[in-house]
Amino acid sequence: MSSPTDARELFQRFEGNPIITASDFPNMVNAVFNPGATVFEGRTLLLVRVEHRTGLSSLAVALSDDGLTGWRIDPERGLEPDPSLVEECWGIEDPRITRIDDLYYVVYVGYSAYGPMVNLATTRDFITWERCGVLQPPEDKDAALFPVTFEGRWALMHRPVTSAPGLGAHVWLSYSPDLHYWGDSRVLLAARRGGWWDANKVGLGPPPLLTDQGWLVCYHGVRVTASGSIYRLGLALLDRDDPSKVISRGNEWIFGPQAPYEQSGDVPDVVFPCGWILREDGDTLHLYYGAADSVVCAATASLAQLMSHLGVHPFTRN
Repeated sequence: MSSPTDARELFQRFEGNPIITASDFPNMVNAVFNPGATVFEGRTLLLVRVEHRTGLSSLAVALSDDGLTGWRIDPERGLEPDPSLVEECWGIEDPRITRIDDLYYVVYVGYSAYGPMVNLATTRDFITWERCGVLQPPEDKDAALFPVTFEGRWALMHRPVTSAPGLGAHVWLSYSPDLHYWGDSRVLLAARRGGWWDANKVGLGPPPLLTDQGWLVCYHGVRVTASGSIYRLGLALLDRDDPSKVISRGNEWIFGPQAPYEQSGDVPDVVFPCGWILREDGDTLHLYYGAADSVVCAATASLAQLMSHLGVHPFTRN
């Protein structure tokens, strides 16, 4: 069950956090974090980033009947980096899963000697995979596909980074007719400037979630302080038929590192979700996130409360 409700918090940490740790794996690994999430054969499936003691990462599958407890690592499933491919020779990480019918589209970061890039693989069983190649070249991360097409085109949210100092890192939207050639790109959620919690650097969290009011987006903002960076989460809402239109964006962060397992680890003060699942009641939302780049955790929210929060935060440009 979740921890007692605090009316001031939209997301409630699961009292059993962390739900998956490095000690749950049969071999010695350094850390497990940043899981993609989906429902597979009636169970919750997490595709977990596993950072090995080599420093390179792979993706492993964990399954649960209720989405919170009883997690079992499935050694038959997962995705290993292919060292023969330049786009992932230094590991793969941070998957986002988009399910369309019985096919799962997994967008992930591939690390290469040329920097991090956005890659795509598809699977029906998380055992057999088809690699579809690079969607966005370096440096680009934090990407996910929409589960529908818009006027016959796929849409991808992603976060390129410019090498020019002081220009920030923003969430972009790009389109493709075939998942290979991408264009018609534009900034979707710009990092704010100045003292804002999401100034200078933002990135996508889980894949966008379709609601009655539009596409709900959870994104992270990075605040740089004298003692280091703090990763917190905020919300935005996109138009259902035209995701390039931002309907609203919360001015306040709604979830940040406060628990000990979020404030202490390989990278302190980080909550970083790559997956969420809306449960059958249509309101209970389970968010799955990496804490301090070290462990996997879960939090629960009411979709209605999230939408209500956004309703009082009209979008304004900087």
